[in-house]
Amino acid sequence: MGKGDKRSKRGKIHIGSSGVTRQKKKKSAKKATAKATPKKAAKKAAPKKAAKKAE
Repeated sequence: MGKGDKRSKRGKIHIGSSGVTRQKKKKSAKKATAKATPKKAAKKAAPKKAAKKAE
């Protein structure tokens, strides 16, 4: 049991993996609810008028 052991917590920290012994943190619920709320639609800019050419 040590850094070379994939199954131990210390080994998983060393390797950088996760699993039953070292689980990943779940994403917060705040982000999920923020996406569910609709945002105001951005208004499109009015098309620019073409300038008259001087002859």
